[in-house]
Amino acid sequence: MADDTAQLLLFGVVIVILTPLLGRYMARVYAGERNYLTPVVAPIEKIIWQICAIDSRAEQHWSRYAFSVLAVNIVCVLIFYAILRLQYYLPLNPRSVMGLEPSASFATAVSFITGTNWQAYAGEADLSFFSQMVGCTAQNFLAAATAMSVGIAVMRGLTQSRAKTLGNFHVDFIRTILYILLPGSFIFALIFVFQGVPQTLSNFSTVVTVEGGEQVLAHGPVASQVAVKMFSTSGGGFFNANGAHPFSNPTPLTNFLQAVLILAIPAALTYTFGTMAGDVRQGWALFSAMAFLFVIGLAVVYAAEGGGNTLLNRLPIDQTTGNMEGKETRFGTAGSALWAVTATATATGAVNSMLESYTPMGGMVPLLNVQLNEAIFGGVGSGFYSLLFYIVLATFIAGLMVGRSPVYLGKKIEVREIKLAVLTPLIVPIGMLLLPALALQISEAASAMYNKGPHGLTEILVAYASAVATNGASFAGFDASQPFHLNAQALAMMVGRFSFIIAALAIAGSLGAKRSVTTTVGGVPTHTPLFVILMISIIFIFGAMSFFPALALGPLAEHFEMLAGQTF
Repeated sequence: MADDTAQLLLFGVVIVILTPLLGRYMARVYAGERNYLTPVVAPIEKIIWQICAIDSRAEQHWSRYAFSVLAVNIVCVLIFYAILRLQYYLPLNPRSVMGLEPSASFATAVSFITGTNWQAYAGEADLSFFSQMVGCTAQNFLAAATAMSVGIAVMRGLTQSRAKTLGNFHVDFIRTILYILLPGSFIFALIFVFQGVPQTLSNFSTVVTVEGGEQVLAHGPVASQVAVKMFSTSGGGFFNANGAHPFSNPTPLTNFLQAVLILAIPAALTYTFGTMAGDVRQGWALFSAMAFLFVIGLAVVYAAEGGGNTLLNRLPIDQTTGNMEGKETRFGTAGSALWAVTATATATGAVNSMLESYTPMGGMVPLLNVQLNEAIFGGVGSGFYSLLFYIVLATFIAGLMVGRSPVYLGKKIEVREIKLAVLTPLIVPIGMLLLPALALQISEAASAMYNKGPHGLTEILVAYASAVATNGASFAGFDASQPFHLNAQALAMMVGRFSFIIAALAIAGSLGAKRSVTTTVGGVPTHTPLFVILMISIIFIFGAMSFFPALALGPLAEHFEMLAGQTF
């Protein structure tokens, strides 16, 4: 218990210390200011601009910025789709792995370019090294760079006055990769290799076990993919077992560092925003609201898993260390709970334990985190622009409460912004609830649920929630390889990703073009504890309450059935 508490407290301290350090650095990168990497990276950056014919001084209107985002991502989807279909004929395929079939290739390509990394396949068995490196790993960089660029563009819209542009997507995109994602991923890949994570292009090894049998050990370019999948909050792994595999996450130290990597950029971007706004208190206010929800969720999961499963109390099973079913002993309940909450509060979706085996309350929090659609830190960049909709709503309601025009950072929140902030989030409950309901009416699609009763409902809710929220988390009892689910989830990923990007850029463009006004006396300051409480309330009311009936029929019903000794 003391060790668990120390681990969780240390995690919080590291994130709080890292937030201003990384946040200030990123603010300098996107402002084009000189930083530690400028002497090395600036020449490379200029060469890329020349090759791609990019005018680094050209600014883009929000609509042009959005068009650039869509164009780059469409090209990336097509390239990755081609790689997956043709991987048998491409290099770095020592096991002669065949190409994926069309629907699986399309769903996987969409999954990675949207940052979802939903994997309806076993990575070590179905993908070649070329597909893992040039496909999966590269797309983790590109998807994260897209989201971070959009997040920064939204920050510019909130902090600029009378500006008709939001920056240049291509410049932001390249700087994100060169100055932030590549250096960070390179450093941590080396650390992971030191801890025992493989990084090789040699074929799989065949070894003799203690019993005298033979076993094939899968390995490959793992460390490079692990580093970027965590730092970019993408989450898709080289192995089907993801972070539970000993080659992907071998030690408690790598487990802790990977959890830190997941939260590093989403947390630091709040400070980047405060720096750009000229008032770091604004950033800390957003950080506080998200951190509060994060801590509450972590406390619930740790308590639920630490308390064990009451259905097992009648059996001779030792539960003194909590519910260890589906968990690795090297991580324990604390390390597993930390990962589960961190990965679902962001857009990561990676796992180091089987969510399917969590207690109902322990599994409900990851589901609710995903359903909140990145309102708790979220993905790199995508977390901030998703939070924008809650900021607009909170500011509007605060204005109604005090009888003043809603103003955020000197910008009046008017009809257009309010409409976009209200209508766009409606996509979330429609996609997360309507698509599962439709799937349950189709016998073939409904057969993908391997469990009955409330737990089976939770499985399909998690599947579509993670698709719409571009998270990628899943319960193992759900078969996502069926054509209906592959296509439906691919559609959900695209709509969930790009509708929010376009709407967020539209709001940012509208606010950025406005003249800043002086905040009147009597208004609600947006850096105070009162605004933090209001933000938390808005996220809970507009986010969590939309899904309460589904939660009541799924994990909550299963929890009370568990207490009554009922199984399905």
